[in-house]
Amino acid sequence: MKIVLATKNKDKIREIKDILKDTVVEFVGLDEFEFLGVVEDGKTFFANAKKKAFETSRHTGLPALADDSGLVVPALDGAPGLYSSRYAGKNATYEDNVGKLLKELTGKTDRKAKFVCVCVLFFPGGRYFTARGEIKGLITEEPIGRAGFGYDPVFFVPGIRKTLSEIPQFEKNKMSHRGIAFRKMAEIIKRMKLSPPQADATLPPQADEDAHHPDKDGEQTKSAVAGVKSE
Repeated sequence: MKIVLATKNKDKIREIKDILKDTVVEFVGLDEFEFLGVVEDGKTFFANAKKKAFETSRHTGLPALADDSGLVVPALDGAPGLYSSRYAGKNATYEDNVGKLLKELTGKTDRKAKFVCVCVLFFPGGRYFTARGEIKGLITEEPIGRAGFGYDPVFFVPGIRKTLSEIPQFEKNKMSHRGIAFRKMAEIIKRMKLSPPQADATLPPQADEDAHHPDKDGEQTKSAVAGVKSE
């Protein structure tokens, strides 16, 4: 079975493939297809992940696995949240986003934060599966470590007394939000039937959203900005 990873972010693709390496599935990145991406206008991580998976599956004709993940900081009303990858602007670098985060937290004593990841596997027939993971930590006052990407250098995990940038990738994958979510998805893939029942693949991506989707209160960014494309 071939599954399209609904992202062009090479760091994400490498990390996801590493987490799912024991799954007997061929994973290909979205960069192998002519696809402009999806406008992420959902109000939750689940809504964005599901839309990306639905649109990618419809475009490629293959099962698609998407995730939406972000850093949630209560002291900033949930920001960066849904827009973590573009916190400092549309073309922001990892360093730009981290710089803005640290600036916004200047003078704040509450530096609690959590990384959240929701992934959705969508089949052309309309069937989909979801999984969720999170990790709690604290935001440091300056970047520490050279590994990882994104907000890893400023995300301190009390249990190991290190940031995610100070540990090897294999160790990070064991505890990270994305590692937790995609390991759950790996188990789903192993157990599921390879020929899911066919349904109407043209149904709107939000039409069958159920009441128990894996989002939780407080994970919507209040200062949401629509029109951010997937990566």
